[in-house]
Amino acid sequence: MSQIPDALEVIRERRSIRRFQDRPVPRELIEEILDLTVQAPSAKNSQPWRFVVLEGARCAELARRMQHRASALADQGEDSGSLAWSAQVVAQAPVTIMVFNAAAPPEIPVEFHNDYQFVMTQSTGGAIQTMLLAAQALGLGSLWICDVLYLVEEIGSWLGHPEDVLIAAVSLGYADETPRARPRRPWREVTEWEAAPAP
Repeated sequence: MSQIPDALEVIRERRSIRRFQDRPVPRELIEEILDLTVQAPSAKNSQPWRFVVLEGARCAELARRMQHRASALADQGEDSGSLAWSAQVVAQAPVTIMVFNAAAPPEIPVEFHNDYQFVMTQSTGGAIQTMLLAAQALGLGSLWICDVLYLVEEIGSWLGHPEDVLIAAVSLGYADETPRARPRRPWREVTEWEAAPAP
């Protein structure tokens, strides 16, 4: 394996990849990415994330379900955003990892479930970003996909996670494109700096 790039280089070079090579990803590489992913911080070290790794026919089935939902929404005159486009990516990617939040534990009162899941979703978002950076460092491309949220109940039931909360999917593979960096607003434009008052 080639030398692992510097962390700052990984952050700057990561891109959203929508075209993948027709090349399998070794299982040990996926396992290494998952091992790095679970190093992410989480609220109260709750580690709420749950992952389901899809390969081969399971990726094709997810893509079929996504395309079917996009077509159904179109037939109803409803907007499905980029769902059909994301289905094409999933169909081509050798690996797609479904990301869930575990259901709230029984000690959390029902009236606090929404607040609980809001906090847990922040933690799982951090894990997804860690996954993307790990993939980049290990030579893989990735795409963070939220269009699966059009099929929350269907996917949860299909994959045996009906009580968990679907957060996103991440497609992985060897990149077959080299996108340019998309524009970013300068940090000074999006940041307020409240300095301590002079003594």
